[in-house]
Amino acid sequence: MATKGKQGDNKTRRSFSVFLIFGLCCFFYLLGAWQRSGFGKGDTIAHEITKNADCSVVSNLNIETHHGVGVKNSNDLRSETKVVPPCDDRFIDHTPCHDDNEKLHCLIPAPKGYVTPFPWPQSRDYVPFANAAYQNLTVEKAENWIQFEGNVFRFPDRVKQFPHGVDAYIDQIASVIPIGNGVVRTALDTGCGAASLGAYLFKKNVITMSFSPKDSHEPQIWFALERGVPAFIGDLDTIKLPFPSRSFDMAHCSQCSIPWTQNDGKYMIEIDRVLRPGGYWVLSGPPINWKAKYKTWQHSKEELEDEQKKIEEIAKLLCWEKKHEKGDMMIWRKRVNTDYCRERESRVTICQPSSADDIWYKEMEACVTPYPKTSNRDEVAGGELKPFPQRLNDVPPTISSGSIHGISSESFEDDNKLWVKHVNAYKRVNKIIGTGRYRNIMDMNAGLGSFAAALESPKSWVMNVMPTIAGKDTLGVVYERGLIGMYHDWCEAFSTYPRTYDLIHANGLFSLYKDKCSYEDILIEMDRILRPEGTVIIRDHEIELIKVKKIVSGMRWNTKMVDHEDGPLLPEKILFVVKQYWVAEGENSSPSSR
Repeated sequence: MATKGKQGDNKTRRSFSVFLIFGLCCFFYLLGAWQRSGFGKGDTIAHEITKNADCSVVSNLNIETHHGVGVKNSNDLRSETKVVPPCDDRFIDHTPCHDDNEKLHCLIPAPKGYVTPFPWPQSRDYVPFANAAYQNLTVEKAENWIQFEGNVFRFPDRVKQFPHGVDAYIDQIASVIPIGNGVVRTALDTGCGAASLGAYLFKKNVITMSFSPKDSHEPQIWFALERGVPAFIGDLDTIKLPFPSRSFDMAHCSQCSIPWTQNDGKYMIEIDRVLRPGGYWVLSGPPINWKAKYKTWQHSKEELEDEQKKIEEIAKLLCWEKKHEKGDMMIWRKRVNTDYCRERESRVTICQPSSADDIWYKEMEACVTPYPKTSNRDEVAGGELKPFPQRLNDVPPTISSGSIHGISSESFEDDNKLWVKHVNAYKRVNKIIGTGRYRNIMDMNAGLGSFAAALESPKSWVMNVMPTIAGKDTLGVVYERGLIGMYHDWCEAFSTYPRTYDLIHANGLFSLYKDKCSYEDILIEMDRILRPEGTVIIRDHEIELIKVKKIVSGMRWNTKMVDHEDGPLLPEKILFVVKQYWVAEGENSSPSSR
């Protein structure tokens, strides 16, 4: 009897010991997760997940057991991976929506001999020939905007647009406009050529959005991006530009061949819409200085004189103040508020305020975007901005005024801190982020622009894309911070050439689009615009990342999924991708054939 009693006691003690060890294991696991989560710093989401966590959860979660709620069909996650084939070599330069509306369900190959572009600032002046092999453009000697030397293209400083050099041209502008002190930070270059103005404005800490149509100078925008300059394929036509109102501190046109006086002055009205109050418009080349240049431009005196007169009349209607006229250049300044423009309201049609940022596939209007209301004559409509870089992290006027529902000054500052933390975590996984290896960066779902702000460096720039289906339109905030971006719907192709971005970031993008269009279509488009050996960082709910990872495993992408930096219990994960290097194999893919 005594022996049996001791055995029972031993069993009880052993059971208690196992229970105690299991309990301590759970306690220390939760404690560790709590410490990693930053709950002590206010991370309530991490706290809620930790509080409700199962003690058996480990870092490599079983998606069906623990997060199966969002999976409609678990067999989809187990089904055989589909291999996305390479496209035919003839699609090396394929640009959907500009070549045709065909969606290719294949991967665009790089041309034979493709190499990583030169690092900035060397890339400003040199582009590898194999990457954009259009040698026929070098024969346009009168333009002199590109030269072919050995196995590279060289972009000279002195071209037809800037006969005394780009730096001298910028100095002429700077004699009138406060360039170089941070007051002018964002610029728009219309009909930009190979974006030499934008390339050289970086020296003044001005970031320029350049655009030009895809025409007989087919690869100008491609060259701009190969040089490491922000650009997209576009034109002033009938549709509004993909920017919010009051975006740019300066707009520029040098021999851009835009018929400014046609269509009731709609093109100048559109420039007025995207210019900030107090912003500048620089116009050089025809018809300015027509008296001295009409023979060179091969137009009659009367035609050029009439055109300049009409431009000045439209500028006056828009209430722009002429600040400078010398040689081939004229500069106007948009007034800072409506108090200076009382006469304008009786002479032009004023748009409804609600239409100012309603731009996606909307036609330009023959009405002028109204100024935001001000309380006195000295106040800048929409709020005065601090010089850059101070404006990068200051609370933007749109937020401090309470114009965006649900976003406060405090939530803006919290967002800034959060993305500094996220970017630091990215750098621990990919140690070359921030070194200059990634020059052209895209954020596919930019939010407040805090990812770009955390990366801000002369070594790189970020195209902040605002999805047209986003719950809150914060692209105006991005511009107030001194960053650039544009609206886009990711169910469509982006207006750029293949292989133009080094790093693509997508935060919550697939959760946003999961009921809108095919993940495969979005990923194939990402592959099209990503350079060989470029990087993608996708941050999303684990359920969506599992689906994405399954697709990209058949796309010649190397992947690595990691836990949220605050611990494995958070359902948000990060997928790191490196696109493999591969090129076209056919004879027609060689540079000499283009």
